[in-house]
Amino acid sequence: MVLVWVKAMTITISDKDIQSYRRGTYRINPKLRLSSVEDALEHVDERGFVMLWPIKGIEMPSLWTAVAGDKPVANEHDDPGHITWGWKDQMLDQRRWYYGKLLRGKATFVSLRVLPFFYALAPRLADLDDYREAYHAGHLTHEAKAIADVLLQRGPQNSVGLRQLTHMTARSSKSRFNRALTDLQRGLWILPMGIAEAGSWRYAFIYELFDRWFPDVSEQARGISLRQARAELVKCYLQSLGVSGSREIAKLFRWEADSTLQALEDLESAGDTLPLSDDRWAIKTIVQGK
Repeated sequence: MVLVWVKAMTITISDKDIQSYRRGTYRINPKLRLSSVEDALEHVDERGFVMLWPIKGIEMPSLWTAVAGDKPVANEHDDPGHITWGWKDQMLDQRRWYYGKLLRGKATFVSLRVLPFFYALAPRLADLDDYREAYHAGHLTHEAKAIADVLLQRGPQNSVGLRQLTHMTARSSKSRFNRALTDLQRGLWILPMGIAEAGSWRYAFIYELFDRWFPDVSEQARGISLRQARAELVKCYLQSLGVSGSREIAKLFRWEADSTLQALEDLESAGDTLPLSDDRWAIKTIVQGK
């Protein structure tokens, strides 16, 4: 249980209050569950960004939870909750949301209205080959540069073809290749935009340069400052969770503590958040709902 001071009046937010709030925003409530891909698109747009699956150690809404409720991801492929995987594949080439390994290097969906705020914080110069600057600065591996070079020169490629073209087909290269793919996605240099029947599983992501797939996002992000971008993303996050700690927020977005606190204080000044008594912050709507 945490206490909030509002105009000399103490308001209590219990763990039960928080869980009740999240049953709505996560759509755990059976009446709010998703039943179609259009529902899924609406949910992502409403929340700003969600995970594909629940991830241990990351408190976030997920598409799985919004379909299957508050239960572990099933191993059985015919479990109804796995329809989320089909929706993800179905929408990869539609440009109606962003999908990729973004937050904490895990599968993340982002609404197109929120995507420019992520881009504004990415280590990008809005050039197709700006990954080379990151490589020379020591922020990307040689493998990541090789992958991006192939996509720049040859256009979209599936992961099987990318391993061949970058000379990383050996088993010993697999982890370095996968890490490079993740690093490039986290920096918004590349993203998966389709499925190919390739490899032994007849299933492989097709990758493309982010700016060729979403050519307008860099321009949309141009007028967004780092401070504005952080505040908007924290606001979306707190609107989903109701309450979170500054350390958890910094860890999720990989921000410095000072930058995270600045975003929270900006939201407090705007009347969107309230500081709690234990270094946690609440979105104002969870207090107003009490």
